[in-house]
Amino acid sequence: MDLKQIHELIKIVNKSNIGEISIEDKDGKVTIKQKEEAAVTYTSATSQALYAPAPAAPLAPAAAPVASAPAAPKADNLITIKSPMIGTFYRRASPDKPLLADVGTDVATGKVVCIIEAMKLFNEIESEISGTIVKVLVEDASPVEFDQPLFLVEPNK
Repeated sequence: MDLKQIHELIKIVNKSNIGEISIEDKDGKVTIKQKEEAAVTYTSATSQALYAPAPAAPLAPAAAPVASAPAAPKADNLITIKSPMIGTFYRRASPDKPLLADVGTDVATGKVVCIIEAMKLFNEIESEISGTIVKVLVEDASPVEFDQPLFLVEPNK
């Protein structure tokens, strides 16, 4: 089984309610588990490799609002865009390109808001809602976990 096939399996598991899948062929065995500490193992007769995600950087606690700051949108109205996979979060398509999404950016359904690199593949993450980004929750080029919040969006009315 090659890396492209393994990556496709990971995508399928991430998008489904499957908790674990194991596939064995003449070259080896692949087991994919969907957990907080998700790991993918690949074993063959000639080599062994363990692909494990880097631990996510802890999120900084939210700062208390300052009295002179402009009124922030109500938190109960905000919708979270979450990571659909484990990987490295990037805010730009490449270092010389502008940010895909920043605070104040209007996003529409299907607009690319970030890129997550997983197993040397760059995956464009699209917004599933229309609205305005009010907060970016992850630093550029940092590791992210499956279902980790990436952006807070105030939906269009």
